[in-house]
Amino acid sequence: MRIKTIELLKAAYGEYAIGAYNVCNMEQILGLFRGAREADAPIIVQFSLAARRYATPEMLEMMIQAARRLYPEVVFAVHLDHGDEENCYDAIASGYYDSVMIDASHLPFAENVAVTRRVVEKAHERGIPVEAELGVLKGVEDDMEVSEEEALLTDPDQARAFVDQTGCDSLAVAIGTSHGAYKFKGSQRLHFDRLQAISERLPGLPLVLHGSSSVPAEEVMRINAAGGQIDASASGVREEEIRQAVQYGVTKVNIGTDGRLIWTRVHREFFRDRPSQFDFAIPGKEYMDAYAQFVAQKSRKLGCAGRGARLRETLKS
Repeated sequence: MRIKTIELLKAAYGEYAIGAYNVCNMEQILGLFRGAREADAPIIVQFSLAARRYATPEMLEMMIQAARRLYPEVVFAVHLDHGDEENCYDAIASGYYDSVMIDASHLPFAENVAVTRRVVEKAHERGIPVEAELGVLKGVEDDMEVSEEEALLTDPDQARAFVDQTGCDSLAVAIGTSHGAYKFKGSQRLHFDRLQAISERLPGLPLVLHGSSSVPAEEVMRINAAGGQIDASASGVREEEIRQAVQYGVTKVNIGTDGRLIWTRVHREFFRDRPSQFDFAIPGKEYMDAYAQFVAQKSRKLGCAGRGARLRETLKS
C-alpha cells in the first residue's frame, strides 16, 4: 500500500520512527520489502541523485511497481533524497515520488529559504510534501563530502523562521549525526539539548535525522577479516538514541551506510570462501536474505514493527 510520506510521518509522530532506506538495485529493493513484510513495518524507500544516475529514474520506478505487486501488504512511500532544485522539479513532474527533499543547506540562510520555497510551491501544486534541511552534516555519502569545519548544527530559532518562511512539511536537522561510516569521535553523541529546543519551537512538525545508520562493529570486523580495510573506529548512531529522539519529534531516520556494509560483507566473504564461483546470483540471494533480516530487526528497534496493520486499516476507513 503506497501512500504520501507525510501521512506516514504524521502517524508516527511522538510514537515511533520510520526507517528511510537508500537503495539503488533489485537486491536491495526486494530485501527491503521482504524485511518490511516480515516486521509488518512501514518503510520509506529513498532514491538519491547518485542512485538515479546509476539505475535511471525509470528503472527504479519500475522496480518499485514490481515490489508493490509482490508485497501488496507493505505500507510504503517513495522519497527523493538530497535533491537539488533541478532534480526536485524533475521528480515532481514525473509523478513517481510521494515526497521530495530539497537540500540547499550548503547555501546561506536567505538563499536556502528562497530555493526551498520555490520547490515547496511547485510540489504543493501537485500535492507532494517537501522535506528541507537546515544545518550541515559532515561526512561522505554518494557525491557529497562535507568537512568537519564546514559542518553546522541547526539553530533552533532559525529553524522556526525557516519553516515559517518556506512552508516545508518536514525538516532535516543537524544535531551531531554525519554521513558515511565514521559518524562520531570519542564520546561524542547526539545533541539532545539542541533537538529538544528545535522541537519546542516546531511542535507537531516531523523532524528527520540524516546519517542514522548504526554501523555495527561486527559488520566492520567481518569485512576486514575478509580482506577489507575499514578503520575500526567506524561507528554510528545507537538505537537507544533514536528511541530517545522520537520523543522530540523525530519520525524519519535515514539509513544508507548499513546496507552498503552488509553488501560488502556478503560479497567479500562469498569470494573469499568460494573462489571458484562466478554466479553473481548466489551472493545476490545471500544479500537479499541478510538485508531483509536487517530491515526487520531495525524496524523493531525503531518501534515501527507491527504498525502496518493499523495503518492499512486507518487508510481504508
